[in-house]
Amino acid sequence: MTGSPVTARIHAVHPVLAANDVMASVNFYSRLGFHLSFQDDALKPRYATVRRDGIELHLQWASVDQWSHPVDRPACRFTVSDVDEIYREFVASGGIGESSEEGSPWRAPADTPWGTREFHLRDPGQNSLQFYRVL
Repeated sequence: MTGSPVTARIHAVHPVLAANDVMASVNFYSRLGFHLSFQDDALKPRYATVRRDGIELHLQWASVDQWSHPVDRPACRFTVSDVDEIYREFVASGGIGESSEEGSPWRAPADTPWGTREFHLRDPGQNSLQFYRVL
């Protein structure tokens, strides 16, 4: 790092997550409390944006042969005020089910060895979503 002053600020990050079925991903995120703010086509979207609590995620169509699960799948970490409460919200809304929790040792809220309480799930595009707070 250099000692030069920082003059510009970064205000947000908007991850672009791959989805082989953008509408299925939009529906999944709506069960997590996200609201659709953009989609490029009403019937068969190939790009969409969802928002919740100031968080914006972009969903872009990608053929399954463009990536290799689980190697090429990103993980998004969300800091939350109450891990257990948001977990219960997601279960009640149907956002968390057996298929969304596959492959993670943190399927339900638990305290981690690295000092957080968290749980993980996967969206329909197999992107990892990790919800946590520091203990």
